[in-house]
Amino acid sequence: MAPSLFAQQIRDGAWGIAAANIQHVRAYRTFGVNRIFLANQVVDEVGLAWLLREHEADHAFELYTLIDSVVGIEAIERAFRAVAGKRPLKVLLEVGHIGGRAGVRSFEQGMAVARAAARSPALELCGVETFEGLFQTRTDGQARAEAMLDLMCALVEAGESEALFGSDLVLSAGGSGFFDLAARALQRPKLSRPARLLLRSGCYLTHDDGMYRSLFSALQERSEHAASIPSALVPALHVWAQVQSCPEPGRVICAFGRRDVGADAGMPEPMYWVPRNEQSPRPAPAGHSVTALNDQHAFLQASDASPLQPGDLLGFGISHPCTTFDKWRALLVVDETGVIIDIVRTYF
Repeated sequence: MAPSLFAQQIRDGAWGIAAANIQHVRAYRTFGVNRIFLANQVVDEVGLAWLLREHEADHAFELYTLIDSVVGIEAIERAFRAVAGKRPLKVLLEVGHIGGRAGVRSFEQGMAVARAAARSPALELCGVETFEGLFQTRTDGQARAEAMLDLMCALVEAGESEALFGSDLVLSAGGSGFFDLAARALQRPKLSRPARLLLRSGCYLTHDDGMYRSLFSALQERSEHAASIPSALVPALHVWAQVQSCPEPGRVICAFGRRDVGADAGMPEPMYWVPRNEQSPRPAPAGHSVTALNDQHAFLQASDASPLQPGDLLGFGISHPCTTFDKWRALLVVDETGVIIDIVRTYF
């Protein structure tokens, strides 16, 4: 949700920008994004009405969104009639899994929805989509992700054999920690025409010092190609805070908390240290770890001989950038020496 980052990605070759909801699409349109992949289903009547009016008003606006049910198709059809639509909405069939979030659960269900979409004058069925990243932290994650990708491939092959797809043909997967598996799977279907293959690996833009660091290590272990790349991904998002108090041996309190950093996929990790009255960062002293977060305070466990003192600065690596980005209206961009060179504004 940062326009300067949208622009950077598009300039560097991104095909489009992925969104999660109508509010995201509104923000993207405000800042001039013309190709949006709304990787979710829209059933809200007010939201659909705005989306379809925007789609009708600007033929340069390319929108792709998802469906997984006939009821969802009917909701789009009602909104399409209400705005007297003439441009069918481009949709992809969403593939899910039993016990998971949205998406068809079986080949039979998927084909029934795809056929209904292909018959609808309000829709242009453009392909099949899945998000296999739901499994990326599970011990059986690779096998379950591959099962979702297999179902996606089977559905696109069957859909194309029945001529269900329009002029566009798109296959899209999340990627995330499994972008090697997703990239291979997207190339597998035997089709009579080329398909556009889309990965939506959002955290590639920032990487991290937690969940994605471990996921990338696992990717390098299973992929000779990834292991051969000389420079690994580099974390690009850190949260800095002062040491506020050292009230007792073995305990350090820092002035940040749940309002400042996400902890849904692991606690922040001390990475850098600037002692008070100094300016250059050095590696954080060993033996310090965040054990708990309050709204405004972080609790660090440390050795009795910790060198940290009130007023020192610590730079923390984070795990899962998504839930830290949305806590900041402005993020500072720094160079290799820590000098601020730019500001990234966000619009969550």
